[in-house]
Amino acid sequence: MSECLFCKIVEKKIPAKLVHEDELTLAFDDIHPQAPVHTLVIPKRHVSAVQDLGLGDESLLAQLLISCTKIAALKGVQESGYRVVTNTGRDAGQTVFHLHFHVLGGRPMAWPPG
Repeated sequence: MSECLFCKIVEKKIPAKLVHEDELTLAFDDIHPQAPVHTLVIPKRHVSAVQDLGLGDESLLAQLLISCTKIAALKGVQESGYRVVTNTGRDAGQTVFHLHFHVLGGRPMAWPPG
């Protein structure tokens, strides 16, 4: 996906403040944070959204969530609490069409969101 912003970050063509990387995922701080902790966790392989995952992607999905928990620990919000969110589609607020999970924390979160 030559035009995908997040693919360019994976390829190191665009700089980002990297927080975590493993064989399947990459995590970096959001450039427009909505909380004191706001880190994005993405698959290195281009996947547009949740509905594009299928059979065979179980290990990728597990690794994405494990990476989210690692970010919470690294950022010091594991004990106080954090939110993991993914937006799917324009009406849900997805603006970059590369699957990503927001790890948000460092302040009380309201409910319902949005």
